[in-house]
Amino acid sequence: MPLAVPMKSSPGPRSPTFLDAPSRFLFFTGKGGVGKTALSCATALRLADTGKRVLLVSTDPASNLDEMLGVPLSRTPTAVPGAPGLFAQNIDPDEAATAYRARVIDPYRPLWSEAQVQELTEQLAGACTVEIAAFDEFAGLLAGDDDVSQGFDHIVFDTAPTGHTLRLLSLPRAWSGFLESTTQGASCLGPHSGLKMQEARFAAAVAALADPTRSTVVLVTRPDAAALREVERTAGELRALGLSNQHLVQNAVFVPSDDADAGDGDDVIAHAIAARQQAALAAMPASLRALPTVQVPMRPFNMVGLTALRAVLDDTAATALTATTTTTASTATDLPGLKVLVDAIEADGRGLVMVMGKGGVGKTTIAAAVAVALARRGHDVHLSTSDPAAHVAATVDGEVPLLTVSRIDPAAETAAYIERQMATKGAGLDEAGRALLAEDLRSPCYEEVAVFAAFSRIVAQARSRFVVLDTAPTGHTLLLLDATGAYHRQMVGSSSSSSSSSSAGAAVPHLVTPLMRLQDPAWTKVLLVTLPETTPVSEAAQLQEDLRRAHIEPWAWVINHSLVGSGTRDACLTRRIVAEQAQIERVRRQLAGRVALVPWQAEAPVGPERLLALASG
Repeated sequence: MPLAVPMKSSPGPRSPTFLDAPSRFLFFTGKGGVGKTALSCATALRLADTGKRVLLVSTDPASNLDEMLGVPLSRTPTAVPGAPGLFAQNIDPDEAATAYRARVIDPYRPLWSEAQVQELTEQLAGACTVEIAAFDEFAGLLAGDDDVSQGFDHIVFDTAPTGHTLRLLSLPRAWSGFLESTTQGASCLGPHSGLKMQEARFAAAVAALADPTRSTVVLVTRPDAAALREVERTAGELRALGLSNQHLVQNAVFVPSDDADAGDGDDVIAHAIAARQQAALAAMPASLRALPTVQVPMRPFNMVGLTALRAVLDDTAATALTATTTTTASTATDLPGLKVLVDAIEADGRGLVMVMGKGGVGKTTIAAAVAVALARRGHDVHLSTSDPAAHVAATVDGEVPLLTVSRIDPAAETAAYIERQMATKGAGLDEAGRALLAEDLRSPCYEEVAVFAAFSRIVAQARSRFVVLDTAPTGHTLLLLDATGAYHRQMVGSSSSSSSSSSAGAAVPHLVTPLMRLQDPAWTKVLLVTLPETTPVSEAAQLQEDLRRAHIEPWAWVINHSLVGSGTRDACLTRRIVAEQAQIERVRRQLAGRVALVPWQAEAPVGPERLLALASG
């Protein structure tokens, strides 16, 4: 099978890559939007086509494996039609949590009163239960202590964007340490004796991750400065976790075609894209240069369906597939730019703007552009992020009067949360009680609780100013919204209980939870950011449905990085524009009531002036 581009690594003899000698476990990770899912699918297909039995697993709560492979998936392995030997599954957090709760609660139903069972059910209603239940399935595949993993030669993990994945991969060590030292177990996970998760399982998962003969981390990046910075940081953090067997994929490397210089001069857009990529690769850190590397060229077709996915790593198949696509592309669009949305946001004088979407679609840039534009118009603005891997400060890259920039730091928020709990709940406890509380607060669950508390404080600020929140990629954001919903249900339940137990005529204070703020269109405007590509649009559409189930209605869509109207003549880029136009029409006709289109920028939109220009277009 001809490989996409000859594999290369640091100077000297070429190091074998994950395609030459694949380990049993392959983890694809990287910044959102770099092509992890397409490359993990392509690799799994490549292995299955050589006669191996392969399981492809998504650990992303917002997985779109179903669409890419063309088969409905569930928590159990499903055979992929047209690919003998390939099976796929989604680790669905909600389904995993439902099964986990039943596993913990059911043994107690014959023994406990209804009130006791209800109390345990409420303990298990939080977002940390969702996280740990999904992780339990992930750990089982690594530990090999279930029937599923035994029958496969290779297990390929398509992971969530970086911040969520680092959290996932750090959990084996965190939970093994917690279970090793605790005597009571985490209160948010129910009785310790009911846990399926055992120290032996976590120890086996840690050992599998750290064993370079069994596990390989495939760091996926695009030739983009931000993506390369992110993948360098990720590589360092993974090494600190003991995952040292790392390989690199440079995906979507663009080389202008001869068409780019046809006619009356150079194709500015084509050469600008190539120049920016080459500059980013030239500045790539030495630590990344030392890794075994595969370089994959930009493909002009959508990465959906087995034919396209097989062509990702196969030049011959890619050439044949490209020949079947058209190069006739429109040169204009009538969609408004980002300025129209900023004008409408400003009219309210205050409020929360939540910017959401799949990783890699440019949420941070859009959030920063909106915040800078509002501040330049004389408004007090707080720009923050709940994304562990976001770089809002680096995107703003300068002082802007009236603009405050912050980040919800999970480690700092967790430390502060524990300190508050010990100072309040622990104040009246004896020494043994304080020790027990401190033990419980060491549970990895409390990071999610602490992040939610910080998120709630920021949401409340929109009462008197503009708050622009750059959220984590879709899956992580959905977990945050799960926490918001769980807190809402808990508060409403407590309020109802207080009301029913109070004396006749006693007033119950008006309850306003963070979820109610998000549901209030006068308080919150949700911007869904996407790229004009099949997968990001489908994922944004799924996110919209998830939000609507929580009674949160997206206010507008932003289609980012569009080449429509760029005037490029490059054969690869014009084919991509044709595909873009189909997705733009899909958004405007089927999905969104309000849409803005943001063109691809020849210069990276970093710094106040470029962000302001982006918001003025």
